[in-house]
Order: sequence, then structure tokens, then C-alpha cells
Amino acid sequence: MRMSQLFAPTLRETPAEAEVISHQLLLRAGFIRRSSAGVYHYLPLAQRVLQKIMAIVREEMNAAGGQELLMPVIQPAELWQESGRWNVYGDELFRLKDRHQRDFCLGPTHEEIITDLVKNNVTSYRDLPLMLYQIANKYRDERRPRFGLMRGREFIMKDLYSFDRDEAGLHESYRKMYEAYTNIFRRCGLKFRPVEADAGAIGGTGGSHEFMVLAESGEAEIVYCDACEYAANVEKAECKPQNQPGEPALPMEKVSTPGQKSIEDVSKFLKVNPTDTIKTMIFRADDQLVMVLIRGDREINEIKLKNKLDCLDLRLASEAECLEVSPGGAGYLGPVGIKGIPIYADLEVMALTRAVVGANEPEAHLIQVLPNRDFSVTEEADLRMIHAGEPCPQCGAPVKKARGIEVGQVFKLGTKYSKSMGCTYLDEKGQEQLMVMGCYGVGVSRTMASAVEQNYDANGIVWPVAIAPYQVVVVPVSNKDAAQMEAAEAIYKELQQKGVDVLLDDRAERPGVKFKDADLIGFPIRITVGNKLASEGLVEVKLRNNGDQFNLSRGEVTEKVVSLIQQSVAQNT
Repeated sequence: MRMSQLFAPTLRETPAEAEVISHQLLLRAGFIRRSSAGVYHYLPLAQRVLQKIMAIVREEMNAAGGQELLMPVIQPAELWQESGRWNVYGDELFRLKDRHQRDFCLGPTHEEIITDLVKNNVTSYRDLPLMLYQIANKYRDERRPRFGLMRGREFIMKDLYSFDRDEAGLHESYRKMYEAYTNIFRRCGLKFRPVEADAGAIGGTGGSHEFMVLAESGEAEIVYCDACEYAANVEKAECKPQNQPGEPALPMEKVSTPGQKSIEDVSKFLKVNPTDTIKTMIFRADDQLVMVLIRGDREINEIKLKNKLDCLDLRLASEAECLEVSPGGAGYLGPVGIKGIPIYADLEVMALTRAVVGANEPEAHLIQVLPNRDFSVTEEADLRMIHAGEPCPQCGAPVKKARGIEVGQVFKLGTKYSKSMGCTYLDEKGQEQLMVMGCYGVGVSRTMASAVEQNYDANGIVWPVAIAPYQVVVVPVSNKDAAQMEAAEAIYKELQQKGVDVLLDDRAERPGVKFKDADLIGFPIRITVGNKLASEGLVEVKLRNNGDQFNLSRGEVTEKVVSLIQQSVAQNT
């Protein structure tokens, strides 16, 4: 491809709409253009990156035993009603009606439709295991699309679904996909970590891992341990109780605390440490109010709480709902004397010996409260967020925190969909059994954006060689110099013959403009054909990732560049 023919409209200024670096640079470098909120055109440079990511994904899926198909984007409501998700998936589901007023949705995911396909076409144990995948557009009606390709309404995703005879088969399919995902993101040249995760709206109870590209701009927060392999999303990370030796118990007392509602205010007013207070909250879980207790210096983990309560909808109660439980309202809630409502306590709460809690009346708190003596709870559980420096749940070493971008997730669905939708097979004895399922997704367009979030500098994108739109750009300093143009053309054609993705910048532009565009777009290798060609027979090679520059003779440049590319790709395979 010649730069003069390439449709890559670059921008010198950063568009006001762009919030994160990948959004800014993909717009500026001519990779994407906005169509509407959360919906983008992928221009030729982006399409080349996407195709390379898809090629890596296909190779790994096929090597693991996957078979590619393509499923409909438009899905009938009946299937979602059969699985039970039509009414609970939420407002992110694009819903529509056809001319006959039948309900459909645009697929945000394909568990229902793939389960229906398999149940109607697979009947025998001999046909299992089965792994089917597609690479296709998905649709989610985000309330506030943002961050460019990170959180859009239309995006490209690879989703594979496994169907096995039993849990042992699912475990093997899950292992294959876990290894395949590790290979995919390594081959893409990304720094990532697989972390334990919550299954979310996809569901299933058998376990899940997210694959996180490490980047400061990531929306997700993860904890990890350098001493072992443990890593988890903070929503999933297990917290070990950090209990200190308690002081001897004293009789409970009520004290006046006028205007003191927050943990910080109460602690200062009573001159106690927040670790000796109990934060009391009321949540509405579906149609039931529940009370939740955590230590005053901790944060509630709503994902853990939602999983513990096994509810579809969880929200913090309103002031009016808090007043239904306690006349003190939200600012003076406490567990002492509460009846008729379940109480769930974090594991650290019950170890306190002189706790401060709300008195369930305005302007008052109780001090020297002893759990199990002064109040009891329905259940104790790990309900809090983990903090950096806490012991690793596997080895005890201090955990660290980092931010990450989710680019893939693997789920053990078990029989969640096969049971509700009747997806069965006949075993060796002719008895009907439920298929055991897994699902595995890669955000293809998000992987492209994540690569930019992790690989950029002040001048633009720094693409990993394996997924760069072009691996090499050849830049003649002057298109009016016949010798330079002849050498640039020859190098360009030689690299093409060697199978290198190469671009020739044949534009009648100043050298500075060409160099700035090359850095902005992020070509891994730049070959500059300039004045040293005539005087010394040399051309300059510059590596985008580290800025290294060196001169090579015209005769050796092609083989050297091919070798550099091969070495770079080999490092990640």
C-alpha cells in the first residue's frame, strides 16, 4: 500500500469528545470515526489491526478444537424468555418488534441462541464434546457510552460455547480455553493477567476468570500476589479477617451524638478508632430489605453481597426505607434491638469487643457493644473490599493492586442454560442427561483499544509488531530525488516479496510531516531513505518501541528488517 492512496485522515488536534488515550490516538491517527454515540466506523488501518487480532484468535480457537460458525444478530424473545433473562437482563438489551409485533433483541451475547441450536441438532453423547464459536458484532444499549471503543453500543467480539457430557468434560474445555486465551494475548504482545472474576449477568456457578490488560486507564481494579500466582478482580477477591486482639468487654451504654452521622464524624466525636465502629446499611434485595454490617474502616463489596443474597436486583435503601426499619434513619442505624429483618455481618464484625453502633434513634449511638451478647446476626460472610497490603488468600504475602482493562472472560456455566432450555443428550445407557456448558468471550475491538492504552508515547501509538496495521513504513525524504525514490520502491517491493506488511510513504510532503505521521500511526519500524544513500550507500532504520536508530547498507536492509520482525513475533509465541 502507498500512503498517497491510504484512507487514513489524521488529525493534529485531539477531539474534545475523546476522554482516554486510545480514543484520542485512534481518532487522531485515522483509525476510527464516530457514527453515533458508542458506534464507530473502523477505517482501513483499524480494520487491518482487527483482522490480525481475529487471525490470532481463529488460530488459537481452531487449535483448541473450536469450530467457527455465524449466528443471527436478531434473536427471538422466546429464547430469552425460556432462559429467564428477557425480563432481568436490564435496559442494556436492545429490544425491537417486527411488523407482526413479535419481540426480538439485538444479541449482546449468544447463550440462548446457541443452546437452542445445539439442543435441536445434537442428541447423542457421541457428538460431545462440542465447541462452537463466532466472531461477530454485539449490541448493548449502554446508558452512557464512553471511552471510545472501551464501552460502546456496538462492538466486535469472539464468543465460543462448549457443550460437554459432565463436569469433568467442562473442566477440560475450560482448561483449553484458558490456555488459548493466554496464547492469544501473549501473541498480541500485551501485558496481561488472568484474574478470578464474578460471572455477572452471564451467570453460572462453576467459576470465571477475566483476562486483564494492565493499564492505568483501566476501569477495573485487580489485586495480585508476586509471591504466588493469585490474582483476582477486587469484586471477587477473598478477604481474610484482619482482627486485632479485643479489649475486655464492658457494659453497653447509650451516648448522645448530636449531628454525628458518618463514621468519620462519630469516630472523632467519641475519640475512637474507625476500626472499633460498625457501619450499618440497609439494602433492598429484590423485594426484601436486609441489614448489612461491616467494620467502619471498610467498604462494602456489593457483588459479594448480591451473590450471597442470590438476588437479581440490589440497591442501597432510600431514607424512607431505612425509617421503616429504624426511627433513627440511615445516620443512626444499628443492629441492637432490630427484629423482623435479616442481618448479614462481615467476618471482621463479630470479633469486635467494644464496638460503636447507631442506637436506632436520632442523635444517639451505643458504645461498648459486644456482638453475640448485644445482638445476633443471620449469617457471617466475607462482604468487604480487599485493600493493598492485606495477606494473599493463597500464600499470605501482601497483595498489590493494579488497574486493568477486561479483554476476555471465561465462564463455567454448568447447566444454567441447558436446564432452563432443555438442552439434553442421551448417554451410553440411553438415559437423558443435561449438557454441561461453558462460554468464553474475547473483545476484539476492545483488545485493539487496550493495546493502544498500554503502548503509546507523547508522539502517538506504539503498536506491537504482531498486530500493527503495517509492520514497516518506508519513507523517502524527497520524492523529487530519483535515486531515493528508486531505492525506496525497491526496498518496498523486496519486503512485500518477503511477506512483510509494508507501507510506502510516497506523498509529496515535507520529511517532518511524514515522520510525525509515522510516529502517530505507530509503525513498528521506519526505514528512511535520505541523503546518506548517495554519499554512503546507507539507509536509516528506526524502531518505534525504543527509539533505537541505526544505519544499514542498501543491500542488507531487507534481510535485517525481516529478521527484526521475526524476532519480535517469536518473543510472544
